[in-house]
Amino acid sequence: MSRKEILGDVGRIVVKVGTSSVTMGGGGASSKFLDSVSDQVKALRDAGKDVFIVTSGAVGLGMRAMGASPNPGDIPMRQAAASVGQSILMSTWNESLSRNGLLAAQILLTMDVYSDRESALNLNNTIEALLDNGVVPIFNENDAISIKQIGPAFGDNDTLSAAIAGRLDADLLLILSDVDGLYDKNPKIHPDAKIVSTVAEITDSIAEMAGDSTSGVGVGGMRTKIRAAQMCRDAGCRMVIASSAVPDVILRVVSGEEIGTVFAADAQISKKRRWLKSAHACATIEVDEGAAKAVLDHRSLLPVGVTGVEGQFARGDVVNISCGGEVIAKGAPSYSSDEVLRIKGMHSGRIGEVLGRRSGRDVVSSENIAPL
Repeated sequence: MSRKEILGDVGRIVVKVGTSSVTMGGGGASSKFLDSVSDQVKALRDAGKDVFIVTSGAVGLGMRAMGASPNPGDIPMRQAAASVGQSILMSTWNESLSRNGLLAAQILLTMDVYSDRESALNLNNTIEALLDNGVVPIFNENDAISIKQIGPAFGDNDTLSAAIAGRLDADLLLILSDVDGLYDKNPKIHPDAKIVSTVAEITDSIAEMAGDSTSGVGVGGMRTKIRAAQMCRDAGCRMVIASSAVPDVILRVVSGEEIGTVFAADAQISKKRRWLKSAHACATIEVDEGAAKAVLDHRSLLPVGVTGVEGQFARGDVVNISCGGEVIAKGAPSYSSDEVLRIKGMHSGRIGEVLGRRSGRDVVSSENIAPL
C-alpha cells in the first residue's frame, strides 16, 4: 500500500514540534523554522484543513532566559523555567503566525484535566469555537504545575500530542524531530541502518528499534514516539515521524510523499473508546478470569465477576480493569467505588436490593469499556 493510500484524505492534522526543532540547534527559538511552519499551516488552512500545534521548548527557553543550567532532578527550577519560557515560546509562535494573518491560542493541559470527561468535552467545545474564528490552537503540557510531565521518566509531548490527536479525532499526527524517522537499528552505531518507511502494526521487534533522545535537550526519544504511535493506532489516527530539517515537510507529508516513517491506524474503534484508552485511570477494579474473558470479548462487566477495588472513584470516572495484577482494559463504571464494593461478587438481580434503588445490571457496560 502506498503512502497516499495509507494517509487517505487528511483533513485534521496535529503537528508536534520537539524542542530540538523549535531551537534548530541554537539556544533560543528559531524564528526561521517557526516562520516556515506558519507558512505551511496557512497553506493547509487555505485548503480547508484543520491544523493544531503541540509545541515543546518552554523549559529550555526559560532556562536560557534565567541563565540557569539544566538539572533534570531540580523539579522546582524546571517548573520555574517552564513558566518563564512558555510566554517566550508563545510570543515567538504568535509573531510567526501573525505574518500570515493567523492568530494563536494557548491551551495548557495536564493529563488529569484531559482525563476528566466533562473537562475533555469542554475542551472540544473551546477548540471548535477557536476553529470557527480562524484561530490556530497551540498546546503544551502545563509544566509549571505538572511534576510528572517534567520528569524524564514519564513526561513528554509525544504522548501529549497523541492524546490530543485521539481526543480531536485527528486524521494525522506528524511528529517533527531531529531524526529522519524510525531506523531498523541505531544509525549512530550501524552505518547500514535504514529507515523503516511503513509500520503496519507495532510489534515487539518494532518496539525494540526504539532508542533514547538524540538531542539531549528534550525529554522524548524514539521510545516515547513508539508509545505515541500505539496511542494513535488505538485512536484510529495515522502518525508520521519526520525530520524538521526537510523543507516544507508538513505539506509534503500531508500530500503523501514518502518522507519519514508512517504508522498505520486501526479504524475499527469508537470515539468513546479512543478517549478511554488515552485517559488517565484514577483507580482499579479487580476481576476474575471469567469476567476478564468477557471484557476482552467486548462484553459488559457484571458484579459477579468483580473481586475487589483499589482506590476511590465516582460514577463515570476512568478506571483500570485488572485481572491477576495485569491491566486488561479501561472503563467508565456505572457505580462509585463504594457501591461496587457493596455489590461485588453478587448476581445482577440483587443490585437494587443492596443499593436500595433501581439500577442497571452492569458494573461497566460494554460501550464504556476499552480493552487494551
